[in-house]
Amino acid sequence: MTPLGNKSVLKAPIHNFNEENFYLITKEGEQGQLPVLILSKKESTHSKRPAVVFLHSSHTCKEWVRPLLEDYASRGYIAVAIDSRYHGERAKTPTAYEDALVSSWKKGDTMPFIYDTVWDLLMLADYLTAREDIDNSKIGILGMSLGGMHAWFAAFADTRYSVVVPIISVQSFRWALDNDQWHARVHSIKSVFEEARIDLGKDTIDKEVVEKVWNIAEFDSDHTVPVIAVRPLLIINGEVDPRCPLEGLDATISTTQKAFDAHSLTHFKVIVEPGIGHEVTLSMLKEASDWFDKFLKP
Repeated sequence: MTPLGNKSVLKAPIHNFNEENFYLITKEGEQGQLPVLILSKKESTHSKRPAVVFLHSSHTCKEWVRPLLEDYASRGYIAVAIDSRYHGERAKTPTAYEDALVSSWKKGDTMPFIYDTVWDLLMLADYLTAREDIDNSKIGILGMSLGGMHAWFAAFADTRYSVVVPIISVQSFRWALDNDQWHARVHSIKSVFEEARIDLGKDTIDKEVVEKVWNIAEFDSDHTVPVIAVRPLLIINGEVDPRCPLEGLDATISTTQKAFDAHSLTHFKVIVEPGIGHEVTLSMLKEASDWFDKFLKP
């Protein structure tokens, strides 16, 4: 299953692609080999083109977003995907990601949930901006669920990602803790929280356990999403997504809107899809596509 289900937004298959599969070295060790997939349309001219990086959700891989790469490449973008840490080619066992989360809690020497993949994305930006066929002022980034968190964090850390679309991913961790709305997010990667519960001598996973594992206060959405201003930012969430409760985003949205308003820009938009939980819909992907076309103009 892909973000498009069994459907494609393409009217017909496109066969005139250039396909590149390679590895970037982002650090020492096995996880420092970053698998990269790039699709672009074969063209006789050598003009610079916009690029969009697509980031997959947890327990999937870069091939999961290939239909999106094909769609964007057919429209003139250079479309890029990677495997996040302990996913796809970087997962040696089916439980590699959750094992890495537990190891991170135990040893504290890695950060596989968000920060390690964000580091890879900074190294990817180095590579993309050095390519002769990419307009380095026009590099977009889109992620879904876990990938959306990676997109959000990479964008606040690196202004080279100039148009940003996190889908079903932006939430307030602090609000979730204070309002007892952390259960759905915790359940999605429960093993690390169970391990922390045992280590902390708790009978059940509670707010204290969750807060210690997340340990993200200074990088929560109300601090980091506004930093993306004034680059075009589209946040797309489901109305009833238990992992990203809308009520928790009021402060984040307000602060971000003020940051854009200060520059008299209308480059910030939040779309809430009615009745949708934690899932990506075709209409979400269409909104994202229109957003990139508006600001990157291939």
